[in-house]
Parts: sequence; C-alpha cells; structure tokens
Amino acid sequence: MANAIKAALDGWRDDPAVRLVIIDAEGDRAFCAGGDIAAVYHAEVVAHRVGEPFGTLVLAVAVTVIEVALIVSVMVSAPAEKAGVARDTIFAAVMIVCNGIVGLCLLWGGARHHEQGFQVYGASAALAVLAALTTLTMILPNVATTVPGPLFNTAQLVFAGAASLLLYGSFVFIQTVRHRDYFLPVANSGDEEAHAAPPSNKTALLSAGLLLAALVAVVGLAKALTPTLEMGVDRFALPQSTVGIVIATLVLLPEALAALRAARANRLQTSLNLALGSALASIGLTIPVVAAVSIAVRQPLELGLGAKEQVLLARAAWRRYGKGRHPAGHMPPPGRSPFDSKRKPR
Repeated sequence: MANAIKAALDGWRDDPAVRLVIIDAEGDRAFCAGGDIAAVYHAEVVAHRVGEPFGTLVLAVAVTVIEVALIVSVMVSAPAEKAGVARDTIFAAVMIVCNGIVGLCLLWGGARHHEQGFQVYGASAALAVLAALTTLTMILPNVATTVPGPLFNTAQLVFAGAASLLLYGSFVFIQTVRHRDYFLPVANSGDEEAHAAPPSNKTALLSAGLLLAALVAVVGLAKALTPTLEMGVDRFALPQSTVGIVIATLVLLPEALAALRAARANRLQTSLNLALGSALASIGLTIPVVAAVSIAVRQPLELGLGAKEQVLLARAAWRRYGKGRHPAGHMPPPGRSPFDSKRKPR
C-alpha cells in the first residue's frame, strides 16, 4: 500500500493540474502514518527558529502531549484494570532515558569523538529535579498511610500534581532565564555539522500551526490505538506494565533519534537537554493531568512502585547523578551553583 501511494504521489508531483491531494478511506475506518513523527518534525522546525535551550523545551512539551493523550485514553477505556498505566509509563520513560538514551549518546559520541564536553551544572540540576520528582510521585505513595496500597488520597494527589508542576516550572525557569548558559552547548565542542540557517518567521509560524494540527490528530487517534494495544497484551499474556513500556517507547523514539544525531555531531549538551528534558516533562506535566483526570472521573490512580522497581530506579539515579558530577564536564566559575544568583558578591 505504501509503495502504491508513493508511486501515485510521484506521478502527481509534476502534474500542474494537481494542486491538493486528500487521502480518504473507502470504509468506516482510516489510517494515520507517522502522526507523532510529523508533530516532532514541526517541533524541530520551531525549535531551530527559537534556538537553545528553548528548542529542546518545545520538543519535550510536544512529545509529552502525545504521551499524556495515550495515557489518558488507556485510563478512561478501562478504569479499574489500568489504574497503574501512568506509573508504568513514567517509570519506563525514566529508565529508557537514564539507561538507554543517555547511555547510547555517551557511547556513540565517545566512540566517534573520544572526548566530548557538556555543562556539568546544567546536567546536575536536571538530575536533581528528576530525583525529587521520581521520589515524590513513585516512592512517597508507598509510605503514605491514609490510603492502603500505592495510592494517594485526593488531597495528597492534588499536592503531588501541584508540586510536580511547580518543580518542573522552576527547572524551566532555571533553564531558560536564570542560568540559561548552563544548558547551552560548550563553546569548543567542535561541531562537525554545519548548522543550517534558521527558518523564516513565516515557516516557523506555519510549522507551529501544523504542530498543533498533528498533536490534535494524535490525541484523537490515541483512543483508536488503545483497543489494539490491549488486545495484543491479552493475546500474548504479557504483564499489564507492557502497555506503559510500549507507550513510553513509541513516544520517546523520535526524541531518542534526535538526541543520537546531536551526539554524533559532537553536540552532547543538546543530547542531554533532549533526553533529561523529556524525562522531566514526562513527570512534571503528566502527573498533574492524570491526577486531574483521576479526581474528575473518580478513578483510582496507582503511583507507587514495587520493591524491585524502586531498587532499579535508585540504581539508575545513582549512576546518572554520579556521572553528571564527573570533573570531565565543563565546569562553571568556582563558587557558582545552578541555583545561585548572578549578582556578584560584595
């Protein structure tokens, strides 16, 4: 089918009589190929126009919108059976980012360039906020005594959602305003790829509109994906946490490719901004939304991890935080920290 569509499009490309092509289905069902890829592509165009570190922030938010849409669609379809899908998805996203994307970027970039520079204080700030968010949302529910099980009561759920949003907003402020220089690429990184000229304002605005349209399409089709995904899990007798792993993998795939491209081009700081920014947005923006949905539909929301998952999370956090403070990174002037004021001491 894809080859037939490509052949038809190639034939119409040079036909002056063809001004617009609309693809529709003959029956009551249609298809959508690459809706999330299209959203991330247009987000990259907007990101290239606004520059770093705002560009990686645009990508992280766009990807998180898709993730939230998939999680909410699964939650609403089966409230009782899918009470832990948000936890499974967020946990999978954190593990994929910390142990997968970051590790592959370091490996690929190191094998190609042998030594790469990055801003240690920027990476450490991101990892510190990530540790606080994971502890608040996935560890604390297990020790809350008001409700039995890995659950928050309504008041605690409101607090967790508000605190997650506040922590993420504080990090965004640090990244884009207070200490923006801690998240910019190292000056002597030796980028091997020539940067294309930023797109025009008209192109950026067009991509912004198409980005919104792609996100709306993905949100609308998320509900159509849910039954197929659940059917596959039931058919192969897979654990219910597989749903969260699949969602996290699909959502993070485009951003993982962008991070690997940046590492290959000797832009390790951009890779870390993409990877860690995705993990932070996955928690800081997802938890408030799913908490609000849970309260609105009176559906239980399981957030606490099991003992095995807590050990894996602690191990991943220790490894990444230890690596982020390695002196091989690019250090700011002595006496400065990511949360210090820029005013000089008297």
